[in-house]
Amino acid sequence: MIRWNVVLAGGVGSRFWPLSTPEQPKQLLPLVSESPMLHDTIERLRPSAPPERTLVLTNAGLRAAVLAMEPSLPPENVIAEPRPAGTCAALAWAATCIAERTGPESVMVCTHADWAIGDVPAFRSTLDRAAQVAYEEQALVTVGIVPSRPDPGFGYIQPGTVVHDDVRRVARFAEKPSREMAVGMVSEGYLWNSGIFAWRVGDLLDEIRALTPEVQPALEAAGGDLTSFFAQVKSIAIDVGVLERSQRVLVMPGQFGWDDVGTWAALHRVRHHDAQGNAMLGPSFALQASGNVVHADGTQVVLYGVHDLVVVARDGLVMVTTRAHASDLKQLLDAMPADVRDR
Repeated sequence: MIRWNVVLAGGVGSRFWPLSTPEQPKQLLPLVSESPMLHDTIERLRPSAPPERTLVLTNAGLRAAVLAMEPSLPPENVIAEPRPAGTCAALAWAATCIAERTGPESVMVCTHADWAIGDVPAFRSTLDRAAQVAYEEQALVTVGIVPSRPDPGFGYIQPGTVVHDDVRRVARFAEKPSREMAVGMVSEGYLWNSGIFAWRVGDLLDEIRALTPEVQPALEAAGGDLTSFFAQVKSIAIDVGVLERSQRVLVMPGQFGWDDVGTWAALHRVRHHDAQGNAMLGPSFALQASGNVVHADGTQVVLYGVHDLVVVARDGLVMVTTRAHASDLKQLLDAMPADVRDR
């Protein structure tokens, strides 16, 4: 089995303002560790495939930054999307590139660049097994995360009939539910939809040809030209365009401390805590303060007698909010003067 790792590294991560910018989105920032999240992702995957069999899919404006950060990657392995067109287009193009280089039976394992992983050995072992199942069963395999809480911020997967061991057919994909529905889903054995996929590239392309008119005509007409493909393809997510339409989708559970790190508040779950339960990175000090998230970039932050705050300090700008409000910065950004928001 020839394995490739494919890392989705697009997006701007506006929920991490003021640290993230279009030129330096969250996947290029050291939010969980002292290294950028993309670098941590590639290092986690490195033992399973060499740089020559690692693709990074990113925005056209980020390609130079990714290559500078990861000089071991061949330049042709950093694929710059001319415009955002959804995960189905990106992964279809990646599958086409892999099929051309090492054949349709090659297995691609897909992850995102902006995750935190608590148990790296378990993560690697799960992905290795997903790749093997995909190869042997000629199926599209997704890894569903065993929930640690009923979270309405994630999509869910309902496992169906057993194929073997803990590998099951997918009964259905569920959109982000209400909190009450999430409680019920967790009690019924649903899994979080992580966005981790494994499949032989030929199997994915077969399903796209059969099921995805939003992508297939553009893929056929492009004739191997990336610019032509992205000019014609319709935007759609891989879940909607392929997985929800296919009868060849299997799910297996994963337990390795996965978190998609979607907001500043999420960093409280994945960063190291001090004795008072604060998750702090950079020069900072806390007294009689607990449950806070601090990201100090070159500016000393001191907390005294406060709880459950998010404090981000960078280049003379300080943002202070609560962990509860940190999940929705759009209202703040829309109301803020442009000279402050875009500085």
